[in-house]
Amino acid sequence: MSQTSLKQKKKNDTGSKNSKDSIDTEKRKDSEKSGVRLSTQESQESPLPKTDSRGYVVRNQWSRTSRSPSTRAPSVDETRSKSASLKLPASSTTSRTSSTSPSQQESQKELSAQPSPPTPPMPLDSSPPTPPESYSQSRRSSKMQENPEAWAHGIARDSMQLREYPPRTPPTEWKSYAQRRTTYSTQLDRDCLSELPRQQQLEEEEEEDEAYWASVRTLYEKTPSCSRPRPPKPKHAITIAVSSRALFNMVDGRKIFEEEGLEKYMEYQLTNENVILTPGPAFRFVKALQHVNARLRELYPNEQDLFDIVLMTNNHAQVGVRLINSVNHYGLLIDRFCLTGGKSPIGYLKAYLTNLYLSADSEKVQEAIQEGIASATMFDGAKDMAYCDTQLRVAFDGDAVLFSDESEHITKEHGLDKFFQHEALFENKPLAQGPLKGFLEDLGRLQKKFYAKDERLLCPIRTYLVTARSAASSGARVLKTLRRWGLEIDEALFLAGAPKGPILVKIRPHIFFDDHMFHIEGAQKFGTITAHVPYGINQKTNN
Repeated sequence: MSQTSLKQKKKNDTGSKNSKDSIDTEKRKDSEKSGVRLSTQESQESPLPKTDSRGYVVRNQWSRTSRSPSTRAPSVDETRSKSASLKLPASSTTSRTSSTSPSQQESQKELSAQPSPPTPPMPLDSSPPTPPESYSQSRRSSKMQENPEAWAHGIARDSMQLREYPPRTPPTEWKSYAQRRTTYSTQLDRDCLSELPRQQQLEEEEEEDEAYWASVRTLYEKTPSCSRPRPPKPKHAITIAVSSRALFNMVDGRKIFEEEGLEKYMEYQLTNENVILTPGPAFRFVKALQHVNARLRELYPNEQDLFDIVLMTNNHAQVGVRLINSVNHYGLLIDRFCLTGGKSPIGYLKAYLTNLYLSADSEKVQEAIQEGIASATMFDGAKDMAYCDTQLRVAFDGDAVLFSDESEHITKEHGLDKFFQHEALFENKPLAQGPLKGFLEDLGRLQKKFYAKDERLLCPIRTYLVTARSAASSGARVLKTLRRWGLEIDEALFLAGAPKGPILVKIRPHIFFDDHMFHIEGAQKFGTITAHVPYGINQKTNN
């Protein structure tokens, strides 16, 4: 090759270098101008992009069928379709193509054909994608040289962003949702967090209230005067019906009723309804029954075979307030009342399943006896007597009380000698039952409950037989009859016609049942509370 050709080739290479540098400089200026015009024109012509519920722009890189971003690299056709939809100005494109050489156009096609780097997948529970950082002018121009069409699409995408985000550095390690929630909490979270101390305070106050009421409940249960057990069911209980005049002393009210009439009597009771009535003849007996119930509940917490006291009276309902106040004052566990308003309460005795009826009215007692209900007329002692508070003591006469009155008839008609011969002849024949035999059976059934717990010596019930019979001549038949009935009597006292008053003073029973008014009056003089049983030939009661 000649020197002239070498020189000519060097000139051509130098010229091509100069032309290439000038072309690059011109292309850079045109791309910057076209980029500015494209961004302004696209911002004016493009409609508002769609945003999701969190305010971020819904982009084309998200799949329609899933929420995860697409990790697939865009193809050449997609890149060309996106760049064609940008509507670049014709002047800039024509000037760019006209100023470039064929070799440069081939290099640009190779650069545009190269796929862009894939976008890393985004986790589902992570925060929204971090907005792109602001690039410098030199970095922007260098990317334009590498891939002008992709860069033009990026300019249009950046112009569609509606929100400006502050630069946020990606976390160095993965954090859970709860940790990120405390860092980037919403207004709702801040409101919930502000209410947490208030909720904790309310919970603490509720716990304090529960602890307070639990202590009050414990104190209430430990206080004997405040504990009020539930009454037993009537079908299992031993029902004792007591009249108001037998339970309380109502002599003054009775006198007003007899002298001035019913209206004055009711007015008197309403005026004095807050005045507590004084105890009557059956008061100590009722208190002793309650003590037996308390002992039974200690041994048998779910026991239903208990005494149930019913206040049975013909008083008007208006008088009931004074009776209730008096019952509560003395701590009597009487929950069932029957106020008949002037009518006889005898018709309600069977409805209340009454086992024993005690009243101060002998006529009502006689009506109850005729109805087949064990009844007795109560009499108070002439003087005060000390009674046992820890043991129920009940004394019975034999004939016409526990037993029938057949022996009474023989004595009245044929005398004592014939009576003794009759008893010796029929010693092994049990006597017929009397009106109080059922009540003695009830007492014996409760006694066996204490015996089963080895409480025979500490049993709160004690029964007595106080009879005018002679033990040698007629006592054997009585004891054999009780044995035949399956009943036990704690003490049997045969007096052979002697007065009963001194013996009853020693016993100090809460109630003594007898059919003879002679023995009743004698016992009253010694202060014994008695109950007359009008049965058989001794039905009349002297008031």
